[in-house]
Amino acid sequence: MLLVSIAALGVSILIALIRVVLGPTAFDRVLAVNSIGTMIILGVALHGFIMERPEFIDIAILYAILNFIGTFAVLKLFSTGKLS
Repeated sequence: MLLVSIAALGVSILIALIRVVLGPTAFDRVLAVNSIGTMIILGVALHGFIMERPEFIDIAILYAILNFIGTFAVLKLFSTGKLS
């Protein structure tokens, strides 16, 4: 069951990559990259669960924070033209 979950995450990442390439606007591309980041976070947490290594949750949380901050920074840059 866990391998099926990882395979589903892989397929979801491929679908989001298609959206990154074909996205009609920059905002669609940014949201697709954010979705890929979220799926990678789920993959790291799932991998940690499979390998019985709870410290992977800490890595997933750190990556989630970076993904969140990065997405807002890029969206602010696109909307205003500057980060400050």
